[in-house]
Amino acid sequence: MREYIQAELLKTRSTMERIAADDHINAQVEQIARLACDALRAGNKMLFAGNGGSAADAQHLAGELVSRFNFDRPGVAAFALTTDSSVLTAIGNDYGYEKLFARQLNAVAVAGDIFIAISTSGRSPNILNALREARAKALITVGMTGLSGGDMPPLCDFCLQIPASETPKIQEGHIALGHIICGLIERELFGGD
Repeated sequence: MREYIQAELLKTRSTMERIAADDHINAQVEQIARLACDALRAGNKMLFAGNGGSAADAQHLAGELVSRFNFDRPGVAAFALTTDSSVLTAIGNDYGYEKLFARQLNAVAVAGDIFIAISTSGRSPNILNALREARAKALITVGMTGLSGGDMPPLCDFCLQIPASETPKIQEGHIALGHIICGLIERELFGGD
């Protein structure tokens, strides 16, 4: 057991070191945070979506913005499209699971909103359809995916491709970068350390 624990921690450290050394990822994170701050100041909102563990990450990041991250401050307009069971089951039943998030974006998104789409494979049909809908509605599109990117990169204004191929390590990278984006937004909008 101890060998497994150490091996996993070393893989996590290696992934985080690769992210820290990747100037392209770091520059994208900075740009995403700046655009998010501009959008929020203009009265826009941030929308998140993902499936399974990525749905949990979508809810987690929205919660960090609406409630608080590092310090007390006013809430930030952020919503996870993964939480309303009536909406999810209605869309799934009436239009199909692949329209789950696109239909919600069609209903609530406006030009200038930020859409953060999370898919470790970059091939989830409902995420890809949502990115297409987001593009059609002039949202700023951010993808969070793995090393290959799947089909997400051409549908995203920014695509954060975690330099890992194992789903858990990709997810660890997503939450690390998501936390950094939340921290940058909080600092910029509300002036904390």
